[in-house]
Amino acid sequence: MALDPAVAAVRLCVRRALADVAPGTPVLVACSGGADSLALVSATVFEARSPAWKVIGVTVDHGLQEGSAAQAARVVEQMAALGVAETASARVAVDSRGLGPEAAARQARYEILDQMAEHFAAPVVLLGHTRDDQAETVLLGLARGSGGRSIAGMRRAFGRYRRPLLDVSRADTVAACTAEGIDFWADPHNDDPAFTRVRVRHQVMPMLESELGPGVAVALARTADLMRADLEYLDQVAEAALGDLAGSLTAEGLAQLPTPIRTRVLRLAALRAGANASELFHEHIVGMDQLVTAWRGQVGVDLPGHLRFVRRDGVLLFVSSSA
Repeated sequence: MALDPAVAAVRLCVRRALADVAPGTPVLVACSGGADSLALVSATVFEARSPAWKVIGVTVDHGLQEGSAAQAARVVEQMAALGVAETASARVAVDSRGLGPEAAARQARYEILDQMAEHFAAPVVLLGHTRDDQAETVLLGLARGSGGRSIAGMRRAFGRYRRPLLDVSRADTVAACTAEGIDFWADPHNDDPAFTRVRVRHQVMPMLESELGPGVAVALARTADLMRADLEYLDQVAEAALGDLAGSLTAEGLAQLPTPIRTRVLRLAALRAGANASELFHEHIVGMDQLVTAWRGQVGVDLPGHLRFVRRDGVLLFVSSSA
């Protein structure tokens, strides 16, 4: 019997994503029980046979829905049935103070995944985001006017994390699960129009496909890849420029940098000083840049993370805003 095309596509993505991983390496796969992550677990187990990676299936219970503990237990059983070497689950407390519910859940999830990766000595954690997730992320970034960093979408890899499925669609993962007889979970939150991303998924994207023709998701995801390459190059230039400043942010030295590099240097410096990346917005960077290019004796710019960016005697400094 011929291999189902969707199964083959998912397996190929996993094979490519793990091509540099040595035999015997522990590989964690994050699984919610949805079609995307279960297809990822199944493909990783299959591809791990020859390199003999140790596949560990992990699930995180955010405790945000009734019956979430039972669903987490079911996911553990499914991962074991698919052939992972070990399973693990954890319940996290989602603290949404200062963050939206989605951002708070994501932060809690990554914190526990980092802990699990350390526990299992796993240098690689696989996430099940698909091309459709990428397209939605790019569209949201465009709508919010968030600039190149948001339009570049989700990174294919960062730190220990990798996203093998960014080249396959959500429909592919559903088809792969169906072909393999995997019963996947439909998260009610994915159909709740209270969430902006859900409205983009079920209303905006279908409308764009209808009005502009098929292939919008593919084009948006391709845009992310193109933007990501440019962004990474500019970030490298900014890293070097910050190094050339030798830790002294003088107005004279910063003013000599091209605007795209100078603003990136300022953002990078703010992050290194302790600013919260998820709350450091374009308006903050513009305000910081004005201390360099439009100095009129401003008091300074308050930044997330209890910081203030100030100019004193031609030098730009980060000080505590709580002092």
